[in-house]
Amino acid sequence: MENETKINSAEKIENFVQKNKNILLTIFTLIIFALIGISYFNYYQKSKNEKVSEKFIQAGIYLSLNKQEESKKVYKEIITTKNKFYSLLALNSIIDNDLEQNNEEVLELFNIVENTKIKKEQKNLVKLKKALYLIKISKDSEGKKLLNEIISDNSIWKETASEISKF
Repeated sequence: MENETKINSAEKIENFVQKNKNILLTIFTLIIFALIGISYFNYYQKSKNEKVSEKFIQAGIYLSLNKQEESKKVYKEIITTKNKFYSLLALNSIIDNDLEQNNEEVLELFNIVENTKIKKEQKNLVKLKKALYLIKISKDSEGKKLLNEIISDNSIWKETASEISKF
């Protein structure tokens, strides 16, 4: 009895495979192509990230050699890639080293970084830095507005924004 059940099950599976051979082959092929596509995408993202990191190092070398213009140019290229990690670092380097004198250009760089796909708290950190920059360039009302957004958003930067807005 048990052997008959095993034989019947084996026959059913064999019949199913025979009837649906083309469909199963198509599904198998699609799965293989999907896996290849995912692998290629991961490789492409890793390669792209390595190129941006090399540019960041290159900009740092230019900066250490007092080649501010070349350094600024490379940092701006990094920001326009909208890399989640290096764009913010490049913006910080531009601001910390006073590489860009045009305030409107710096604010535009802030906007690019804000529009990068980053986590909510990272966006709030960018807003906090932008608020500090706005206050530094005497645009106090705009800076206070950003600080209030951070405070009302109940961010982890809420206390810091509250302290800054007191001044």
